Amino acid sequence: MADKQISLPAKLINGGIAGLIGVTCVFPIDLAKTRLQNQQNGQRMYSSLSDCLIKTIRSEGYFGMYRGAAVNLTLVTPEKAIKLAANDFFRYHLSKDGKKLTLLREMLAGCGAGTCQVIVTTPMEMLKIQLQDAGRIEAQRKLMAAQGQPSSSPAAAKPAVEKRPTATQITRELLRSKGIAGLYKGLGATLLRDVPFSIVYFPLFANLNKLGQKDPNVKAPFYVSFLSGCVAGSTAAVAVNPCDVIKTRLQSLQRGVNEDTYSGILDCTKKIWQREGPLAFFKGAYCRALVIAPLFGIAQVVYFVGIAEFLLDLLPRRRA
Repeated sequence: MADKQISLPAKLINGGIAGLIGVTCVFPIDLAKTRLQNQQNGQRMYSSLSDCLIKTIRSEGYFGMYRGAAVNLTLVTPEKAIKLAANDFFRYHLSKDGKKLTLLREMLAGCGAGTCQVIVTTPMEMLKIQLQDAGRIEAQRKLMAAQGQPSSSPAAAKPAVEKRPTATQITRELLRSKGIAGLYKGLGATLLRDVPFSIVYFPLFANLNKLGQKDPNVKAPFYVSFLSGCVAGSTAAVAVNPCDVIKTRLQSLQRGVNEDTYSGILDCTKKIWQREGPLAFFKGAYCRALVIAPLFGIAQVVYFVGIAEFLLDLLPRRRA
């Protein structure tokens, strides 16, 4: 694609539209990913993606698969907008000397985009994880009660009514008890996930997308952008999955029966490695790939088709 500069409002609108469509399509898989990553050895409630979704529908109904979706739909617009617009911003300024972007500069642009997005990503993920994992904690509590086993987990012993807080209630409690830092728990782990993800994703996407361009000044066909987004997204997602597992564990405020707690990134990494083995770092990896592939495929199609540019072009005509 030519370096034709798209206005910032158009970039933000395209990123927001892409995020809303993508999250709506793949959120149930994301919920399954969170629950699979959080369950520890000896406390397994789900054996696979399909098993998790089936059990979720049976116990919580169809809309149980969308627990936490409201948080994502609210915050995904600024998150995706910042990520896509920041990458374009850094790519533009890193190529101002008129030279073609080297792989290193493409990676630097991706690094900048990933660093910027955590401003929104961290509190969004923090709230989403609590809502997504509440059903797993409650299902485990019911199973233990049915088996007549005493629970050593204070969280699991609480009444069921306390297991389903809203995002607003969680936010208020975190702000009251820990201040703004409460919403940014796991910030370091989020950076460890999102910065490498963007370093891998954006250069890989850009180079795959170029393969479909017949002319440097002409956009690649939409299906090329879609497939490039899917391949780049799934590759980056699997590559950083160990960091995603650590981030998910650190951001979970409630634990199931006899599940470990963690004091930080190193403590979490050590306990997972020693008690669950190295493969535990790839829990939910295929779910994450299934989430990220269409999410970024859709994002890139919307971004490159230019839906926002079309909508913004209509405004002057209506005023006229």
